[in-house]
Amino acid sequence: MKHEFPVTLTTNPGTKPESKGLRFGTVFTDHMFVMEYNEEKGWHDGRIVPYGPIELDPAACCLHYGQEMFEGLKAYKTADGRVQLFRPYMNAKRTNRTNDRLCIPEIDEDLFVDAIKALVKVEQDWIPSGEGTSLYIRPFIFATEPFLGVRRATEYKFMIILSPVGPYFVNGLQPTKMYVEDVYTRAAKGGTGEAKCAGNYGGSLKAQEIAHEKGFEQILWLDAKEHKYIEEIGSANAFFVIGDEVVTSPLNGSILPGITRDSIIALCKEKGIKVSERQISIDDLEAAYRNGELKEMFASGTAAIVSPVGELLYKGEKMVINNNEIGPVAQEMYNTIYGIQTGKIEDFMNWTVPVE
Repeated sequence: MKHEFPVTLTTNPGTKPESKGLRFGTVFTDHMFVMEYNEEKGWHDGRIVPYGPIELDPAACCLHYGQEMFEGLKAYKTADGRVQLFRPYMNAKRTNRTNDRLCIPEIDEDLFVDAIKALVKVEQDWIPSGEGTSLYIRPFIFATEPFLGVRRATEYKFMIILSPVGPYFVNGLQPTKMYVEDVYTRAAKGGTGEAKCAGNYGGSLKAQEIAHEKGFEQILWLDAKEHKYIEEIGSANAFFVIGDEVVTSPLNGSILPGITRDSIIALCKEKGIKVSERQISIDDLEAAYRNGELKEMFASGTAAIVSPVGELLYKGEKMVINNNEIGPVAQEMYNTIYGIQTGKIEDFMNWTVPVE
């Protein structure tokens, strides 16, 4: 690593949870990474300290004007005890794209990855070993300058926290039920849809609650202008297998450039599976279903990797996809990505980064 950070170990270590029944994002490790920014020093004083509350001025810009971003990735432990990350430099690049959109200072990619490595190395005993488990990594940056005015802040904090997690969806690879949202919108072109920022998710909660009340786990969002074209799923990108082609929406400025999304597209090309990034309307999808051409639908994201969709409801019509079972493409993508992440299969894509 190019960067080294001082470590203050906790005097009150927590109890590590059992892998079985581990929920997503409810338990946190003993330590966290903290670094500050100001205009004179830039990013400085990176350190690993005991996990705990942070002090924040009531006038901090993040609380009033939303200058906050976050990322998400995972660490895995292989059967022979090695610890590795999955494509962390993609997260670093996406961090700086989000930072640019939100007027947050850029952070050096090596510094970003080295901070993650350093914290994971300290906390590697927290990495669970059960099937479908991992150590979730949450880097985030927020404006701390106390100032009530609409402009970019001059002071920020960069932090990383860790959480041992089980599957994002309790039922793992069991297909989920999804509701097509045609009233609310997630993001519009020119907005922050392609950025990884808190506001995108806060603004989606109302529609998500309505979907849950109707008995659905997730939402399929349509475009903001016409409520016609498929964009993405509440917490993931969307893929469809139509005929012999794997289709996902293009990165048009309102869709998050998912790292798992990118990985699936690359794997399809590597394996000779026809794949395209093209605009598809909900009407076209419905027609493909009626014609028997819609073979599979699945979500992709860091949290779940791949999550098959078994039911899709649009304007009162229920589409049952692949007999409400996981399809062969979704299963192959999950097996390959999770296999690479955990060292169960060879990393023929050179995606993993060791924590040493």
